[in-house]
Amino acid sequence: MYLLLLGLVLLAMKYFGVGFAADWSWWWIWSPFAAAAVWWVWADATGYTKRKAMEKMEKRKQDRLDKQRESLGMRVKKRR
Repeated sequence: MYLLLLGLVLLAMKYFGVGFAADWSWWWIWSPFAAAAVWWVWADATGYTKRKAMEKMEKRKQDRLDKQRESLGMRVKKRR
């Protein structure tokens, strides 16, 4: 996501001729977009994206269980 934002900022700077990016080659302007594409391919191929989604889902599940136990007056175990 950060690479896309960087790419959009550089693209806008180059297009409107503002700042240091106005003098750069188009290869430098498009490189954050290529890096973002490489990152997405790597993240999907290694399972990083799926693992992060599963961790997020597990955390939401545990938070929901803790909230229900607390509302029932049961003591909630402290997580590590």
